[in-house]
Formats: sequence, structure tokens, C-alpha cells
Amino acid sequence: MNRLRYRKFVNSVMLGMTGIFTVFTVAVLFLILGYLVYNGGKSVDWNFFTKLPAPPGETGGGMANAIVGSAIMVGLAALIGIPVGFLGGIYLAEFGGKTVGFAVRYTADLLNGVPSIVIGIFAWTVIVVPMKGFSALAGGFALSLMLIPIALRTTEQFLLNVPRSLREGALALGAPKWRVISSVVVPAASKGILTGMILGIARIAGETAPLLFTALGNQFWAHSLNEPTNSLPVVIYTHAIAPYDEWHRQAWAAGLVLLGMVLLTNVAARWILARGITVQKG
Repeated sequence: MNRLRYRKFVNSVMLGMTGIFTVFTVAVLFLILGYLVYNGGKSVDWNFFTKLPAPPGETGGGMANAIVGSAIMVGLAALIGIPVGFLGGIYLAEFGGKTVGFAVRYTADLLNGVPSIVIGIFAWTVIVVPMKGFSALAGGFALSLMLIPIALRTTEQFLLNVPRSLREGALALGAPKWRVISSVVVPAASKGILTGMILGIARIAGETAPLLFTALGNQFWAHSLNEPTNSLPVVIYTHAIAPYDEWHRQAWAAGLVLLGMVLLTNVAARWILARGITVQKG
């Protein structure tokens, strides 16, 4: 009887602790979001999305060039990083041996753990210095280096989760291995792979350090990919440390917009994954 009471007591204590820490975790997110909404919501208007930044000390203006610049560089990173990571993940899951597979996985995990500022320095050395200028191309390249290991490991993991019976059934029907991979394995894992890719893009969208070394920034519109280009993370950094109250206000607004974009991306990823699970069960 005493042992039963002890077990119930321990169960109640652990359940209470897990509940408290869960509430704490969710509360931190809502605290950050609420703080951003309170400070930045007053500055988010139509002009913020359509106009260029105002000169220092003046009121008004917007972050249109930073929003477009972020979209361009994240898009470039996706064009480079997703195909490389996707094909690499297919190789690891379907063809990679023990030695080669271990080496590639270990390298990808190391690259995923490299500080973003080191990625920025590397991109500055191999892109900015030879081109003799900052550019959106350099920024997209730096972000792609951070996206590749995420895309690779995500693709591999979801491909390995595909039941082996699907592969064996397709092979038993006489289909070549490349046809099995492209027509059976990849479609079966497509929902999870797409979800991982979206979350990876959301992960790199808020990086600042690589863009400081590569794209730098621009108070005006960039007319080509070879010019310095503004971005929301860099704008948040430069405006937050500036001595102008108007810039501080716009930094909060830029932070709110950036967080909103990341939250929407995560919601889209969760929706895709949930819909994929439902379809498979049906």
C-alpha cells in the first residue's frame, strides 16, 4: 500500500514538472511574440512593405528592398542547397556504403554545426574577394552552405523510413533501381522531405552573420545579383545598434515581419506533414 502511494506521488510530481516546463516553453515563445507585436506592430503598415528606408534621423520609410533582398537570397540558397542536399540524401539512403556513408554523414553533421559566422568568412573568401565586391550571389551561396546538410540529412532520414517491402515489390516486378527510387521511394517520402526542406529554409532565413560578410547591405534597390543587397536580418542588426529612435522602431517592425515569416513557414511545414500522414493512413 505504501509502495502504491509512493508510485502515485512520484507520478504526480513528474507529471506536474513536465506540465510546468511545457507551459514555460510555450510562454517564452508567446512572450517573445507579444513583445515584438507590442513594439513592432505600431510600425508595420503599407509603407513598410512598399517604400525604401528613410535617411538617418528622418521618420517614415519602409523596408521593401530588405524584404525583396531576403527573398532573393533565400531563393538562391534554395536553388543551390535543395538539389545538392536532395541528391546527396538519395545517394546516402540508397547507394552509400558503410565507409563512404559514414564519412558523408559525419561531414554533413560537422557542417551543420559550423558557426554561421565561419560560413560567412568562407563565402567572403571564395566569392566576395575574387569578385571584388559584396553581392546577393555571395549571400545566397553562404546560406546554401547552411541548407545543404539540413536537406541532405532530412532526405536520407525520410527515405530510410520508407518500408523495404515497397522497394522489393517494385524490384520483383522488374523495375530498375533508378525507376524504383524515382517512382516509388521518393514519392512515398515526398511529404516528409518537403516538410524538412521548408523547415530548413525557415532556419536560414533569419541568419545575419553570413550576410554581413557577403551581401553587406544597401539603402537602395539592388539592380543585379552582383550588387550589395539589403536583407531583413542585416537591417535588424544595423538599425538596432543605431542611435536613432526611428530606426529602433523599424528594427522591431522588421523583427516582427521576419518572425511572422518563419512562423508561417513552420505552420505550412506542419500542415504538409499532417496532411501527408492522413493520406497515408487513408
